[in-house]
Amino acid sequence: MPVLSGIRKFDAFRPIAVASGLLLAVATSGCSLVEDRSERYVNAEEGDALVLPETAEPSRFTEIMPIRRIDAADAGKMYSSDIPRPPDMTSEILEENYVVEELDGRAWLLVNDVPGRIWPAVTAYMNEQGLGVAYDNPQLGLLQSEVANFSMRARELLDLSSEPAELNSSEVRAVLQARIAPGVRRKTTEIQVRKLTSDDGAPEGSSDQGSVWPEGLIPWSGTADPSTEALELQKRLLANLGEFLKAREESKSFSRAASGMEAKPLVKLVSENETAKAIYMDLDYGRSWAEVNRALVESDIAVVDLNRSEGWFFVDFRTADERDPGWFSWFSDKEKPRHTHTVSLVEQGSQVHVTVETADNYSGDRGPEDLLTQLFDYLY
Repeated sequence: MPVLSGIRKFDAFRPIAVASGLLLAVATSGCSLVEDRSERYVNAEEGDALVLPETAEPSRFTEIMPIRRIDAADAGKMYSSDIPRPPDMTSEILEENYVVEELDGRAWLLVNDVPGRIWPAVTAYMNEQGLGVAYDNPQLGLLQSEVANFSMRARELLDLSSEPAELNSSEVRAVLQARIAPGVRRKTTEIQVRKLTSDDGAPEGSSDQGSVWPEGLIPWSGTADPSTEALELQKRLLANLGEFLKAREESKSFSRAASGMEAKPLVKLVSENETAKAIYMDLDYGRSWAEVNRALVESDIAVVDLNRSEGWFFVDFRTADERDPGWFSWFSDKEKPRHTHTVSLVEQGSQVHVTVETADNYSGDRGPEDLLTQLFDYLY
């Protein structure tokens, strides 16, 4: 009978419908089965600071798993989705430990170590290459070689002719300078090198023939753009130096004199009433722009638009919940980033000041101080 067969068909599918309903109920209420521990981070009490013995060296003790600080004024407005991300545990570990970087006609070797450990290694490099060290100044971070003309190995390194110079020869004299300075990011060092010749202008008191040139440490002059050939030589020397430092990683020594270069950070977060207001960068504009751009990329903040000449980035700094369209995302394309905040860079004397403003069309929970704090975590 058709009616009875229809009834039997309905009864056969009833267990499947019940099972599907149970699965849906479990899926929608699954979150309640797992304890939400996110508020523990906000409400946790701060423990006592670690007290080191008087004989301990503080620079050798660091946090293995650093916990980001939360101001008391900000803790009350936090929700589970707004719990601050912990600092990137790999921020102090470069993808490559010795990287030659280039920007606006300048090149440097970025090393994931402090200047106090790099100084002796660069000195050893200059000695091994036949350059020697004629003058040095750890406070300025400068090393200057002896005249390279009288060493076959040094001549080859600095692209001089293969014929060695005679002592009284009128051949143009050449030296190598290395500049070692703390990097923009914490616990990094940046090394620059340059080849100087007597044609570049000898200091006062040097011989007209150049046989004893140079006399004294030559100041590291500004940021004059080198020629294409000079820049290529610098990058080749830096790559060679990087290979040397890599090979000596297990035998590093420490220079207390050079450790003084670490005193002043190049990036500073300026706050008023425990609220971040700006980031001050002791860098030229081009380098500051590049570092802010890197920080935005590494912190996964979408850049909607940018203008280097005018000094701004339009970014999307919404929370994950604000970006989530909910169930409607199943029926539509992924939402494109939109402008919620503006990051501005302005030159102020020898510094570049970074500030943030909220876009008029954004009414979410994240303010300029939140973006400045996150940028600072990735800048320094």
